[in-house]
Amino acid sequence: MTSTSATPTPERSERRLLAASVALIVATTLTDILTPASLVIGTLVSAPLALAALGASRRATVNLTALAIAGNILAGAVNAARDGATPTDLGNRAVSILAAILVGFLSLRAREAATRAARLHEEERRLQRERALRALIEAVSGPLTQAQFVTRAAHALQALTGAAAVEIGSVDRAVLREPHAHTGPGEGRLGRLPLDLLARPATREAGAPRDSQVWAVGGGHTFVARLTRPSEPELMILLTLPAAPPDQLSEAVQTLQPLLDRTALLDDLHARQAQLQERGELLEDLIYSFSHDLRTPLMANAMNMRSALKGAYGPLPDDYAATLRNGLDANAALLTLADQLLLVAKYESGEEDSELQSVPLRDLVLNVTEQLRPAAAARGVTIEPTLDGARTRGCKHDLRRAVQNLLDNAVRYAPPGSTVHVTLARADDEAILSVLDSGPGVSAPRVPTLFQRFRSGGAGGGTGLGLYLTRRIAERHGGTITYARTARAQSVFTLTLPLEDA
Repeated sequence: MTSTSATPTPERSERRLLAASVALIVATTLTDILTPASLVIGTLVSAPLALAALGASRRATVNLTALAIAGNILAGAVNAARDGATPTDLGNRAVSILAAILVGFLSLRAREAATRAARLHEEERRLQRERALRALIEAVSGPLTQAQFVTRAAHALQALTGAAAVEIGSVDRAVLREPHAHTGPGEGRLGRLPLDLLARPATREAGAPRDSQVWAVGGGHTFVARLTRPSEPELMILLTLPAAPPDQLSEAVQTLQPLLDRTALLDDLHARQAQLQERGELLEDLIYSFSHDLRTPLMANAMNMRSALKGAYGPLPDDYAATLRNGLDANAALLTLADQLLLVAKYESGEEDSELQSVPLRDLVLNVTEQLRPAAAARGVTIEPTLDGARTRGCKHDLRRAVQNLLDNAVRYAPPGSTVHVTLARADDEAILSVLDSGPGVSAPRVPTLFQRFRSGGAGGGTGLGLYLTRRIAERHGGTITYARTARAQSVFTLTLPLEDA
């Protein structure tokens, strides 16, 4: 192995060149002094100057030029003192000095031009690499699966490196597995790998940077690199006879690593979304089945209790009759919950309404009002409707549920002796239903979550599904639902729906 000290460095080569040039200039000057002035040996001093300027720095070239001029002047002075100075001798000496100046100047310009050319060449080389890396990034960008990433990366690496073949695959226990891609001739190495591809050699490839991500095997015939994955085996990259240098291969691999990390993250997110969707569908099916199957025994139970209260099984003791009436109330609450769960499953699954019809809102609100009057009277609450005619298009059953939720909520929380005002009005292209009561209202911290699932407690309470379903029904019909507290400490829920004839 050749030691580093045996290899001449640019600084050492320049020092040797300068020493030789100085020696030649001094020897030429001494020869010029010792020979007659008519021989004009000083002109030859430009030769070592031109030779040295090709490899010397700007400062060294200037110093050498100054030394050549000084040598010419010294030789001319000595020759003139010894042999006399004729006009011809003086002219020759001036030409010799001017030649040294001209050679030095041209050498400086040539060196500057060479430096600019080298800089431009390096800039062009850098731009070509950047364009190649951008093409690599564009080729493997986008919402790709890891299998798609591997295929695109193999083709992009072959185009970037000029390799005869590129193969990428997952390495698991010395076996190359899927995701796998191979470009170029041959069938690839899918399967068990030879030992020389599995271990990174201790020595670096010549020309490779210290932090190179690639290494050569098989005498430089194949270059190997690895890409890491967070929770899966590494990806191995095999490049056969690449034309690009090792440092460019390393840049390409370093560019691919964050792109692979993003692809792996997207794969993980897609897998989690699929799991959540599957769980959501399962829960929706469970809710639907539970609520649907719950209705039959509840309705049968309610029918039996009503029959008993009507005397179908003979006279009943008062305590037993009261127990049956309480059971009927509980049964009704469970039926309401089953209906609400069915609606939740319908809206959460995105199921579309099969039949839309023209719904007369005034008749619908009056019907709900009359149905709730007995319960309101039992609490000492009066329902006062002020209703204009208005029609909307939608599902009558769902709209009835929304109106019933608002009125039932108001009756439940209105204080005894108070009045619940129900107003239906038309404004522009909307029907506006307002339900106002004098109940305790909703606390300020709870208002932002009032229309979300299972947010019970206070006005708008109960199962925690009523106001949520009202919001979903309003949104499904292109409307809105809002809550506000008036200056007179009253609660008002406002449901807006688009008019049918708008």
